Amino acid sequence: MGRVNRSAPLPTSDDAALVLRSDAERNRERILAAARAVYSRDGLGASMASVAREAGVGIATVFRRFPRRADLIEAVFADRMDAYAAAIATALADADPWRGFTGYIETVCAMQAADRGFAGVLTMTFPSAKALEERRRTAYDRFVELIEKAKAAGRLRADFTSQDLVILLMANAGVLAATADAAPESWRRLVAYMLQAFAAPAPDALPPAPAPTALYRAMVRLGRDPSGGTGP
Repeated sequence: MGRVNRSAPLPTSDDAALVLRSDAERNRERILAAARAVYSRDGLGASMASVAREAGVGIATVFRRFPRRADLIEAVFADRMDAYAAAIATALADADPWRGFTGYIETVCAMQAADRGFAGVLTMTFPSAKALEERRRTAYDRFVELIEKAKAAGRLRADFTSQDLVILLMANAGVLAATADAAPESWRRLVAYMLQAFAAPAPDALPPAPAPTALYRAMVRLGRDPSGGTGP
């Protein structure tokens, strides 16, 4: 029999806790990586079970780390929401308000095109995801400022409203979902058409914009049912 090394320290409860924390953090990162892949491929309608299978963990592990779907979505897209906020800061810093405006629209729509999951996030709202919604509100407030700058420069049509961006993002998300791998650059044509339509002088007046509260309700409904159905 081998001799026991009595001088070796025995594991302590602190050591065990450290191992458990390390395992939990590895599981969290594995779940986040899996969710990014699943949402990018399948959209936000993908189930938590799909994320669990992609991560190679049990569904109970996913719910232990992220009790609500909104918690997982918030964690997955935190960095993209930071990039979304940075895009509006870049646009406002541009000395040419119209160039800043068009560059912002193109950047955000390209972010949608690069990630099907994020395309959905920009057209939905998740009231329980406080940090995500705070980033969205900040970006919205700054976009309103960008609108006024572009109008003051005489380049943006006077009847453009912030709701028009939401409508464009919804339309772009639909084009991206419909064209997918078959015609993946189709969104660029839609955005180019819309930017021409946004420019001043406007040849004709537009129908009234939807009320912000009505669009918010639509975004909440989409957040609850990303498939676009009415749900139960």
